[in-house]
Amino acid sequence: MCGRFALTSTPEAVETFLDVIEMEDFPPRYNIAPTQPILMVTSSGARPHGSNLPERRAVLVRWGFIPAWAKAPKELPLLINARGETAAEKASFRAAMRHRRTLVPASGFYEWRRAGRGRAQPFWVRPRDGGLIAFAGLMETWSEPGGSEIDTGAIVTTAASSDLASIHHRMPVVIRREHFSRWLDCMGQEPRDVADLLRPAEPGFFEASPVSDKVNKVSNVDPDLQEPVEETSSSEHVADPEQLSLL
Repeated sequence: MCGRFALTSTPEAVETFLDVIEMEDFPPRYNIAPTQPILMVTSSGARPHGSNLPERRAVLVRWGFIPAWAKAPKELPLLINARGETAAEKASFRAAMRHRRTLVPASGFYEWRRAGRGRAQPFWVRPRDGGLIAFAGLMETWSEPGGSEIDTGAIVTTAASSDLASIHHRMPVVIRREHFSRWLDCMGQEPRDVADLLRPAEPGFFEASPVSDKVNKVSNVDPDLQEPVEETSSSEHVADPEQLSLL
């Protein structure tokens, strides 16, 4: 699963990595949590003059997917993740998988290993070689009864790679740069055509370091959240209940 992540690279780095146009400035974020705004990159479908690739734009969406058909979102569970194995068939995500696939730029994500009843050890999981990654994302625009609209999104997950499975059995889907265009091409690529991308990252792609339980609190947003600590077999604090229950 993915319940917390970080984006600490500069806007210029994100713009270059994802070939985004009109990227707005934003600060580094070390503890991005559900219901907060997250950056998603979409393909407009239009091709700029002299280019063979459609334009890509960055948008801010609420992390917490609301299906377009939802009448009372507060009665639904908080949908921060979509299981890659079933998203194309699930009523909540089916339309987005067909028409609104996105990329979510990230520097890495946090995951919790259960260390006994009521205990969990957080880990900071980042690319072994550093740099940016892009999670597979889904986006939906929900219309309130009053007519206003809100853009919402979820991160697609898959089974954990063998080297991360001891921490948690799920992980976000990472779309490699050479597959960005295919994943974003909702006009030419149906869900079945991109199903092969919904797989775990290869073992060794990520490295995981135990970090302090300060990351459990959304209000903690400083860089020291990612500093390695000695792993303990029994942490005094447990991660947010949402973090451990939304599988």
